Amino acid sequence: MILAALDFQTLSDAVGLGAIYALMAVGIGLVFGVLRLVNFAYGQLVMAGAYTLAFTAGWPTWASIVTCFAVVVALSLAMDLAVFRPLRDQSPAVMLVTTFAIAFLLQAIALIVDLRDDTLGEVTAALGGLNEPVTVFGADVRKITLVSIATAAGALVLLALLLTRTTIGLHTRAAAHDFRTARLLGVRANRVIAFAVVLSGLLAAAVAVMMTVTLPLVTPDFALRDTIVVLVGVVVGGIDRLWTATLGGFMIGFASGVINGLLPTEKTVYLPSAVFALVILVLLLRPAGLFAWGRRAAAERV
Repeated sequence: MILAALDFQTLSDAVGLGAIYALMAVGIGLVFGVLRLVNFAYGQLVMAGAYTLAFTAGWPTWASIVTCFAVVVALSLAMDLAVFRPLRDQSPAVMLVTTFAIAFLLQAIALIVDLRDDTLGEVTAALGGLNEPVTVFGADVRKITLVSIATAAGALVLLALLLTRTTIGLHTRAAAHDFRTARLLGVRANRVIAFAVVLSGLLAAAVAVMMTVTLPLVTPDFALRDTIVVLVGVVVGGIDRLWTATLGGFMIGFASGVINGLLPTEKTVYLPSAVFALVILVLLLRPAGLFAWGRRAAAERV
């Protein structure tokens, strides 16, 4: 009876969620590759983009989306210039705690701004039409699912081309492999890091646009749970390489979607427990990551 719920619509929704989580994993993995920093404030970048879409809901859709991208990229660069760059030579523990501080600071600022009218939450519905279904192979699939899959596929292809066919991309890969040696060979550290930060911000903005379609009510903790789940997926996939981290993000998103589809409506409260129990099992069997194989796993990070 439960297996009967695993139909084409459930699988398509799971793939769509996996695609969004994969984009978040790429954004987190890019910064980790060059800075060796797990950015726990990444969810707040998505939140900032979502609030921008809400505050500009009365604008033309294209202007609202462009503003969202501009705000998120600017915030990403500001975080790097004001915080990460001065602390770049500090220990990973200091950098990690700093990202927690940034996350809570941005969340507190969002709460103050949100409560200016004595109500919590802002609504954005500029792209609400993407929630409408279309028929694919006889099943109803939401337009946002198809958009998410297409966006993720296109973004990953463009990223692969950037990292393998451009000078800055090759420099980024070299810096991710051995940052100190890359600098000795003439790679400009600030330029490479800014490149990774901008790409990470662009991906966060894209995620914000897609997430607000299914979650139109924006609150200060918007995307917080999703970020934690994606971070877990990145570790499960293998954080030392960008592509394994991306696969980990996709897999945990896909698993969440499938489990959510299989569980009866009144049992969906158990979804986090089921997902994280599965994660613990995977890490017990594959501590280095589900897609990490031998020493090659640490040979290339981007």
